[in-house]
Amino acid sequence: MAKMRGRVSVHPRGFGFLELEGRPGMVAFIAPPDLNPFLSGDVVNASVVPAEGGRYGATELELVERRRTELFGTLLYRAKKPFLHTDRQVANTDWALGESAGAERFREGAPLVARLGPSGLGEVRPLEAGEDPGLVRILVRHGVRTRYEESLVREAERATFSADAEGRRDLRHLTTLTIDAASTRDIDDALAVLPAGPDGALRVFVSIADVDAFVPAGSPLDHEARARATSVYLSGHVVPMFPPRLSDDAISLVEGRERPAMTVELRIDDEGVLTSVDIYPSLIASRARLTYDQVAAYFATGEPGTMSDEVRAALRWLRTAAARLSTVRAARGGVELLREETSVTWDANTNEPTGFALRTDTEAHKLIERLMVAANEAVARWLVDRGLPGIFRVHDEPDPDRVRLLATFAQNFGFESGLGRRLSPRGLAAFEAQFRKSPQAPAIRTALANVLPPARYTPDFGPHFGLAAPLYLHFTSPIRRYADLTVHRVVKAYLKGKRDFDRNDASWHSLAEHLQRTSVAADKAERDRLHALAARIFASRLGETFVGRVVAVKPFGLVVQLDGTGVTAILATETLPRGPYRLEPEAQALVGPEARYTIGQRFEVVVTAANEEMARIDVALAR
Repeated sequence: MAKMRGRVSVHPRGFGFLELEGRPGMVAFIAPPDLNPFLSGDVVNASVVPAEGGRYGATELELVERRRTELFGTLLYRAKKPFLHTDRQVANTDWALGESAGAERFREGAPLVARLGPSGLGEVRPLEAGEDPGLVRILVRHGVRTRYEESLVREAERATFSADAEGRRDLRHLTTLTIDAASTRDIDDALAVLPAGPDGALRVFVSIADVDAFVPAGSPLDHEARARATSVYLSGHVVPMFPPRLSDDAISLVEGRERPAMTVELRIDDEGVLTSVDIYPSLIASRARLTYDQVAAYFATGEPGTMSDEVRAALRWLRTAAARLSTVRAARGGVELLREETSVTWDANTNEPTGFALRTDTEAHKLIERLMVAANEAVARWLVDRGLPGIFRVHDEPDPDRVRLLATFAQNFGFESGLGRRLSPRGLAAFEAQFRKSPQAPAIRTALANVLPPARYTPDFGPHFGLAAPLYLHFTSPIRRYADLTVHRVVKAYLKGKRDFDRNDASWHSLAEHLQRTSVAADKAERDRLHALAARIFASRLGETFVGRVVAVKPFGLVVQLDGTGVTAILATETLPRGPYRLEPEAQALVGPEARYTIGQRFEVVVTAANEEMARIDVALAR
């Protein structure tokens, strides 16, 4: 019996698993009684022993670290004593509330948030008027920090910037513009361009909000931003990394206001080759705040709307620059970052979710994506060429097992990938070209995301497989991501003469691990929110029939994406006729005596249940 360290995960059915440190993919089962005192995310030491079927079991758990500070639930009484009926994706049992909790102020069934202390649950707070319990559940579940201390709010209100303080290049004479969604308030990137000269080369100015000019390293606001690490964009709600006074106003590159920026100046020749890069602090002033829809409409029809002549001219040259970059990008392979995304539509009067909208990226989205990726790549190369440290974004090449899996599900969708043991970025691009415009594209992209390994933050630079980029990092969204702000500070320090950087300092690794952990948690919160809202919507559509495609095969059943919604539902194994079924991982199939279900299969399903708390929709075969 060996003592091992790992992280606890809780299954809604009451048991749990221990994800063992240093043993990727190795988990040990935790029985309900052993799990009771622990929460999802707890780091524990445990005795791990072999069990039947090559599995492992974990007992004698001892808490090592608990990062969670709050617990969401509803109030209930047992023998006149108050308990918190907990979120079952965080805890498998109800937790007792002590006398200091103040539970007697609230009615039974009230949703509450309780503080977690060394001795258990402390004071509870009710939801504020108008707060959505489903949203609060997800925020607390994933440890998303939503409140700012009053001292931080005051510090944000006092934050100012002196235009003459840092010898900035004055770019206010350029026609600088921003392109974002209509709802965006934290605008952190702006574009300008000089028309092609006699040699055909373009000079593109990608200017990024200089957050560091307002938030010095080591300040209380900086410590808070580092702890949060990222803004979290949930359907119908945004949790910013900085107080809104900064993110939406003082730092944001709003139209008609002078703003400090860090500018990446790219020289792009007539064949799309990046021939030179210059990075420097600047002073800019946006002349137009454009939306994706406005720009897409102009590109599609040529109708100017309210745009001035100078803005239209800048857009045309920016489109030229993006087209050149696209040509080079296509030649090296990789996959498109752009894809259909599901968003929730809302009733303006009730503020309740009503349905779904599938957003297909336009030429305006592609323009921004191409130029931001080019800037991020250019900064990564700039750092490495000078031997500077940084936080890089690395995407590993899939291993042979994943490549075989990709080939299998390609066949299931009706495509022949022809992949060998090793998948190259060009091979991946060639596969994507087959399905890009097919009706199956949304489902294939979902399945593809399950096969390719995720990108990660690391201080050790390396290639980004999905983008076919030799080097990559995040630089263009410092209002929203702390990783970008970190890179800004390295660049600024070097430009001011600092040369004694230590790339081997262990703090770079601990920062990268923190950024990766918080990024993953934010992604999970965003997915959970979408799935929970989908369950809320489908709770009123029980019995309706949909067409769906299998995008994943799990031991518990099939994950089915419903056509036209982007929403996934569970088709449980026990509901399938003519069973029993066994999972064949290599074939990504559930196989029974008379039937077989695989990724890519399409059929009609009926909605049978929807549980918002579990963020789950259940379906059954229509026939």
